[in-house]
Amino acid sequence: MAEFAHYELDEGAQGGAILTLAGPWLVSTVGRVDRELRALNGPIARVDLSGVSEIDTVGAWVAANLAGIHDAKITGASERAARLVSAIDRFPSDEKVSALRLPLARRVPASIGEMIYNGRSGLLGVLSFLGALLLAAGNVIRHPRRFRGLALVRQMELVGVSALPIVGLMSFLIGIVIAQQGAVQLAQFGAETLTVNLVGRITLRELGVLMTAIMVAGRSGSAFAAQIGTMKLTEEVDAMRTIGISPMEALVIPRVLAAIIMMPLLGFYACVMSILGGAVIGDLTLGIPFWSFLLRIQEVVPTYDLWVGLIKAPVFGLIVALAGCYHGMNVRNNSEEVGLRTTMAVVTGIFTVIVLDAFFAVFFTRVGWA
Repeated sequence: MAEFAHYELDEGAQGGAILTLAGPWLVSTVGRVDRELRALNGPIARVDLSGVSEIDTVGAWVAANLAGIHDAKITGASERAARLVSAIDRFPSDEKVSALRLPLARRVPASIGEMIYNGRSGLLGVLSFLGALLLAAGNVIRHPRRFRGLALVRQMELVGVSALPIVGLMSFLIGIVIAQQGAVQLAQFGAETLTVNLVGRITLRELGVLMTAIMVAGRSGSAFAAQIGTMKLTEEVDAMRTIGISPMEALVIPRVLAAIIMMPLLGFYACVMSILGGAVIGDLTLGIPFWSFLLRIQEVVPTYDLWVGLIKAPVFGLIVALAGCYHGMNVRNNSEEVGLRTTMAVVTGIFTVIVLDAFFAVFFTRVGWA
């Protein structure tokens, strides 16, 4: 039968009560007597360890804790027990232990400096990645047989065709919201009929392509980062390099081209669905017939509004794909970084798209496409 830790308390001993510990005092054996030892109330003069056959850090801590509570002296300790008890005594149990933390006045500037430095490193990394992509594209142009057409078609399906339901539903509902809320505000001036102008121009020029880019960033940009990051983690990318396959040509170029090609189509599709949503709500609540709404769109929306959206769309697709592939190719060390890089790809893509959209708005206003 396995031996357990046990003890004896001799309260009639000369010089005070003696608590004698015996048996193995290990993490696996002291549990059955720990509760009883905590309940001891009488004064104890000595804690005798001469009967202890084995002891580890937990057993030594129990003995040292008992001696500290009852202000007792530890006797009969073996060399190992004495060394463990001595080590434990150097760290008082009532001392608060906390992680080292700089004062606030130093911590905040240090964090800001680290963010700036990381931003600089990230910018250089993106430029390096873009240069590698351009070199890989040049190699494919010089050697067309190295272009992976099937991979491009597959990525176009994933980026574009598979996204049609969610992009269509989102755009249709956005068109309903714009028409409804716009009509409420325009009704204050008796200009409900201008709802058609509002829906047509804001969807074709801004919201259609912008919301599509945000959706693609959350859907396809994150997928690019997760897929390539997992391949990096499982060393598939290194294996491709070993057998002479360029990861930029096989993994990055098809995804970037797919996003550039499909974004204008998805953006135009989103604009159409938004206008249909506005037409539906106009027919149901504003008294504007469905077909009259659509015919009015052709009259009040200038053609260059459509071109503004179509010009921005491939740029947004390039940004989203670059963010996803860049962060995927920079996964290191462990699987936790796959999730971190995926999140960074989505945040970076959406932030950059919104910033570029602001620049595009100023640019097209300056050139007269307002």
